Amino acid sequence: MKIVLVRRISQIFFIALFLWFCVVTTLGESWWQLQGWPVNWFLQLDPLVGIGVLLTSQTVYKGLAWCLVTIVLTILLGRFFCGWVCPFGALHQFVGILGKRNKSKSEKSRVNSYHKGHFLKYWILIFMLTAAAGDSINIILSLPSSSPRIFTALSILACIILIIFAALKHVSNSKKSILILFSFLGGWAVISALMKTDEMFSSSLQTGLLDPIPLFQRSVNLILLPIADKTSLLLSVNRRYYEETLIIGAIFFSAVLLNLVVPRFYCRFVCPLGALFGIFSRYSIWRVGQKEGDCTKCSLCETDCEGACEPSEKIRISECVLCMNCLKKCPTDLIQYSISPSASGEIVSPDIQRRELIVSAISGAALIPILRLSGNVGPNWNPKQIRPPGALDEKTFLSRCIKCGQCMRICPTNIIHPAGFTGGIEGLWTPTLNFRIGTSGCQLNCIACGNVCPSAAIRPITLEEKLGKKNYSETGPIRIGTAFLDKNRCLPWAMDKPCIVCQENCPVSPKAIFTRQSFESVRIDSNILVKAIDRGRITITGGILKPGKFGTGDYFLKTNDHEEAGYLPITDNSSDSITLSDEGPQNVFLSPGISIEIFVRLQKPFVDPESCIGCGTCEHECPVSGKRAIRVSGENESRSKNHALLLR
Repeated sequence: MKIVLVRRISQIFFIALFLWFCVVTTLGESWWQLQGWPVNWFLQLDPLVGIGVLLTSQTVYKGLAWCLVTIVLTILLGRFFCGWVCPFGALHQFVGILGKRNKSKSEKSRVNSYHKGHFLKYWILIFMLTAAAGDSINIILSLPSSSPRIFTALSILACIILIIFAALKHVSNSKKSILILFSFLGGWAVISALMKTDEMFSSSLQTGLLDPIPLFQRSVNLILLPIADKTSLLLSVNRRYYEETLIIGAIFFSAVLLNLVVPRFYCRFVCPLGALFGIFSRYSIWRVGQKEGDCTKCSLCETDCEGACEPSEKIRISECVLCMNCLKKCPTDLIQYSISPSASGEIVSPDIQRRELIVSAISGAALIPILRLSGNVGPNWNPKQIRPPGALDEKTFLSRCIKCGQCMRICPTNIIHPAGFTGGIEGLWTPTLNFRIGTSGCQLNCIACGNVCPSAAIRPITLEEKLGKKNYSETGPIRIGTAFLDKNRCLPWAMDKPCIVCQENCPVSPKAIFTRQSFESVRIDSNILVKAIDRGRITITGGILKPGKFGTGDYFLKTNDHEEAGYLPITDNSSDSITLSDEGPQNVFLSPGISIEIFVRLQKPFVDPESCIGCGTCEHECPVSGKRAIRVSGENESRSKNHALLLR
């Protein structure tokens, strides 16, 4: 079997497996719903996810340790993941083939030639990794003054710097390089001694914005599958709706359709994961290259080259995605995949200069501290940003969330949505709760989001912890916010209309919403006088009533001449009569000519902040369909003591 055919079979298998994992990330008992499938496997194989979380949290989440397998295989085989496994890369390659149809060999060679702009993906990679490394930089900067093992710390940092210099292969003057190294170490020691560096830098994990696996996962979860839900292929419990999908869809479809112009445009110019593999692949043992022989310079090997790595010249190892098309196209069989270096020469390092490296690194390191000056993670936090139950505190949450959309897909009530810019640029596409769009609030017996999160930004919790039972009875249930009543929009408060929907639907016990009864006079244009009385039926004059309006059990009749009679319950009415309940001494106090009023009994809701957990059921069920009369805010959430509403 030819190796190109094997590669195509591999791509088809992995993209089908990826899409299957997206489909089965759905709660339910059907065979196509979540049944223990490793739905995060592709994310766990992604080394950019693992390295990013490691930099931001200084810990290795056990599921993400799978990325070591990918790194080791890349060092052995080259960028196999890009050409054989990556589902997003396979999609790009398929669309790129459509774009190259009916093009001449010279046109194909032209679009597949190496472009200087390919270094942009390395800028993006370095920018994102340094943005994630802020807390690690703080630790490194404080080591000389805080750690007794100063020489060990210096040695570790020196090794890291030397590895970076060697990886980028820009050490042309050894004396100058040594001088730069020790100058940096000296400055490091001075900064540590003179400045408090604990909060000089901040970490935020932004790799998920452009990392192809989270990007594709997010696009499938929030765009493609919800579109399928609109058809007869209902893949979730209910049809899905998501906010902020315009930009997500625009990025996804732009990345895919640009392949019609330049094959694998995203892989060549944007993909930070491809850039990371490009750095690792310079050490690869197996690689594509030319054998010894006379190359005819026909350039057929470049007509279908997916990485634009120029196999007819000095092959660019960091750009080769192992598509193996050059092996198939070479008419003289000079291209091989082996452990031997290419006879025509190799360019093993990424095409990025030291100045570009420094600029992108400094920009990434400075980005998050600059963004944090707005106070979005501190005193200026947005209470509209409500995180799912189990979410870590906001700073730690932003250092772990990869914006993959898994929690949004798994949520059975469709209340987890990608955030816009309400919490700042850092929080773009991170999960936030919207109780209006979904089918209910956050269900008390649901802990799916934390158990599917691949990076533990939403930590896995148990039902006992969520509900505050057994071992968690002292700490109480997990609160994701508190409901606040808008009296200007509440039907009983603002419009004298009976409504207790929020109180009836409050799921906690004892209920966090209680009511207080009051009676309010119903506005009628003219005074109502008693004309005649026939048992419980009163004929009136002076006003025309809407038939049946006051027979709901919430309306009462009262006369000011006999206050002691109280409020007399109305059971029905016509345009000129009122029927009273059989209970009570109605006829004793009523006589022809007496003036009467109609009152409505209102049960005005109040929220007990000590009992409310912010589940949002009340907001979802509120009959005020626009801006709800009761809305959940992030105050009093369990994940942050600084957001506490009550004194303890």
